[in-house]
Amino acid sequence: MRKRPRTSIDTAVFDVSKRELGELSNRNFALRRSASEDLVLRFDVFRKLEKHRGCVNTVTFNSAGDILVSGSDDRKVILWDWETGHVKLSFHSGHSNNVFQAKIMPCTDDRSIVTCAADGQVRHAQISERGRAETKQLGTHDGRAHKLAIEPGSPHIFYTCGEDGLVQRFDLRTGAPTQLFTCQSLPDRSYMSFVRLNAIAIDPRNPNLFAVAGSDEFARLYDIRKYKWDGSTDFGQPTDYFCPQHLIGGDEELGITGLAFSYQSELLASYNDDFIYLFSRDMGLGLNPASASPAYMSSGGGERKLDYQCGASPLDMDTCDKVGPQVYKGHRNCDTVKGVSFFGPKCEYVVSGSDCGRIFIWRKKNGDLLRVMEADKHVVNCIESHPHTTVLASSGIENDIKIWVPKAKERATLPEKIEKQRPKGRGWMLHMASPPDLMLRLFSSQRQRTSSESDEEDFAPGHELLELILAFNASSDDDFS
Repeated sequence: MRKRPRTSIDTAVFDVSKRELGELSNRNFALRRSASEDLVLRFDVFRKLEKHRGCVNTVTFNSAGDILVSGSDDRKVILWDWETGHVKLSFHSGHSNNVFQAKIMPCTDDRSIVTCAADGQVRHAQISERGRAETKQLGTHDGRAHKLAIEPGSPHIFYTCGEDGLVQRFDLRTGAPTQLFTCQSLPDRSYMSFVRLNAIAIDPRNPNLFAVAGSDEFARLYDIRKYKWDGSTDFGQPTDYFCPQHLIGGDEELGITGLAFSYQSELLASYNDDFIYLFSRDMGLGLNPASASPAYMSSGGGERKLDYQCGASPLDMDTCDKVGPQVYKGHRNCDTVKGVSFFGPKCEYVVSGSDCGRIFIWRKKNGDLLRVMEADKHVVNCIESHPHTTVLASSGIENDIKIWVPKAKERATLPEKIEKQRPKGRGWMLHMASPPDLMLRLFSSQRQRTSSESDEEDFAPGHELLELILAFNASSDDDFS
């Protein structure tokens, strides 16, 4: 007789029984319950945080999880008590353009915040005992600086990357940046002298390792231990490259907008005009990634055996006989620099925003799409998971931040045929000056003519025009689909 499959409620009751009998510790019980798919299917908006006057480009929890920090096109940084919705502190970042990332340094009593922005500046804000934020510039990039990464557990050290291809390491004890290297493109890429970087991430299990990615198809892994602090050697050579084999050398417009490491040292990469891929450490291409391209392999030049040899298109990845990176489908990543992240106490899920204004949640282990949530009128760019409990924060083109908790009475179901949607590319928009980008730069230059300390600036006209442009783009997609 075939047994009835155990439901999430059955599993919960079974876990409670094991805990009461001493067979399951309180800690493991909490971890197992917080990773429950039943909770994921009951996510709903708990609260909207509404104080910014521009697109919210970054949301991050502090290490304790009781404070959320955000940054926006209004150039302000806000610290929230996300449970009550109250603003604990709001201050001008000192940036002259859109704030792209803001993070609280760990072990600093939440008084040390680092930021990077569209003006290329990297800044530090120190919050005094009286609650006043004093900001100063630490360094610059020649172009926009999209992301920064904090060394796990360090109150002093963080890294930044920018569209100038430069990777810098900052130590707040000295205040002076160390310019590690400029990310060079492969020798056969005559159209690209360096890689414009969008993303940087540090391996939480081994903080010596960090990855960067941007305007080509490769995520590059580096080991800071190989850097000679006297500058006697060139540190620009990665220790490994990661890319699905079928994407190597195929599209000059392809790039990566988001990176994330799991607690198991897996690397997650979100590609524009394509999908999200998960790489284990043994899927690296080595020091010569071009030799893994389908063209090179078919010419007889590839003697190195890869763990995956599938040359199929992304839509045919499920039928590939060889083991390759896990792929996550359904979302759209064409218009903005979107992040990607893990969710769950053991990184059981993958989460991403989308150009359709939704949040997508997949099972990490098999790529199954579990949940699609309406979260923005236009685009969702950022999703941040709480460090200790089942809570998500999201932001996008709208001016608010949405806090998600599992409070819905009914389990959600997926929209029909959502996974059959394939990204519709409009090219690599972030460095090719798309209409929204041009308008944002126009508004930014106009803002820079006024005092950077003005708190009364009205961003409504620019934001409304940006919404019109995005709406026009969406209708154009419908016309050609």
